[in-house]
Amino acid sequence: MIKFVLSNVIIMRDLKYLFAYVAPIAAYLAVGLGGTWSFGGFFIAFVTIPILEFIFQGNGKNFTVEEEDSKLKSRLFDLMLYLNVPMVWGLVIFFLWTVSTQDLLWWEVAGMTLSVGIILGADGINVAHELGHRETWYERMMAKMLLLPEFYLHFIIEHNYGHHKWVSTDKDPASSRLNETLYAFFFRSVTGSYMSAWKISADQTARKGHRPYGIKNPMVGYQIIQFLYALTILLVFGWTALGLAVIAGIIGFLLLECVNYIEHYGLRRKKLPSGRYEPVREYHSWNSNHELGRIFLYELTRHSDHHYKANRKYQVLRHFEESPQLPLGYPASMLMSFIPPLWFAYMNPKVEKYNNQLEETVLQRNGLSLA
Repeated sequence: MIKFVLSNVIIMRDLKYLFAYVAPIAAYLAVGLGGTWSFGGFFIAFVTIPILEFIFQGNGKNFTVEEEDSKLKSRLFDLMLYLNVPMVWGLVIFFLWTVSTQDLLWWEVAGMTLSVGIILGADGINVAHELGHRETWYERMMAKMLLLPEFYLHFIIEHNYGHHKWVSTDKDPASSRLNETLYAFFFRSVTGSYMSAWKISADQTARKGHRPYGIKNPMVGYQIIQFLYALTILLVFGWTALGLAVIAGIIGFLLLECVNYIEHYGLRRKKLPSGRYEPVREYHSWNSNHELGRIFLYELTRHSDHHYKANRKYQVLRHFEESPQLPLGYPASMLMSFIPPLWFAYMNPKVEKYNNQLEETVLQRNGLSLA
C-alpha cells in the first residue's frame, strides 16, 4: 500500500511538466476568442509566471542516483516534449487561418501575433533546443520541425557546434558581454550566429569531400525549406498572413536570444597559458531554481549542467552550488533586460561580486590569497 502511494506521488510530481501546456493553451484561446484574450500568451508568460515565481521560488534539490535512473527510463518526459510538435504547428495554422479569414481589429492581430510568437520561442525553439541534442534521427527531425516556423533552422548547427564550443568567450556571438545592451546583443547574436552556422556547415561539408557551399551543405537545404515554407503560406493564406508569420517567427527567435543574453551575461572563461580557454564549468551560466520557470522552459534554467553535459535530458539536470543564481526567475529577468539601465544597475554588481568570489575560490584552491 505504501509503495503504491509513493509510486503515485512520484507520477504526479513527474506530471508537473503538463503545466508547460498552459501557455500554449492561452495562445490558442488568444487566437480563437480574440478581444482582450488576444494577449493571453503574453499575460501567462510575462505577467502571471513572474508574479507567481515571487511566491514559488523553488529549491536546489537534486535527485538521487536511483531517482535519476528511474526518470531517465521513463518515456513520459520524452512524450511531453514530442506533443509540442503538433501543438505548435496546430497553433501556427490556426493563427494563419484566423488572420486571413476573420475581420479583426489591429490590436487583436497584434495580441495574437505576440502570443503566438511567445509560444514559438518557449515551446518551439526551446523544445527544439532540447531535442536537437538527442541522437535519434526522429528527435532531431522534430527539432527542425519546431525551428522552421521561426525561420531559424541554422540554430541546430550553430548551437551544437558553435555555442557549446565557445560559450562564455568573445568568440561566441550568443554570449553577452558586460555592459552590452540587449538590443546590441540582438544584432550581434542574430547575425553572428547565422554567419557562424554557414562557416561551421561549410567546414563540415568540405571535410566530407563535398563542395563547401554546394547542395550537400545542410545550410543550403535549410534556406530552400524556409523559402518553400514562406511560399506555401503566401499561396494558401496570402500576403498579410505571410507578413504576420514572419513577425511571429522574429518574436520567437528574439525571445531565444533574450534567454541567451541573460544566461551568460558578464561571465567569461579564462584563457590558459596554452592559449586555449578553460573547460566549460558550472560557473559559466546564470541559473534559476524558480519552479514555474523550470517547468515552463523544461529545466532550461538549470543551464550550467546542460553545458557541462549537453545530452543530459532536461528532467535530470542538476543544481550546482558554484553556479551563479539569478535572484529573479528567467521570465522576470528577461523583462528587466529590455530596460538596459535597470538591467545594468541590477546585474553588474552581482557579476562583479560573483567574479571576485570565484577568483578568491580559485586562489584558495591553489593555496594562494588575494592579500
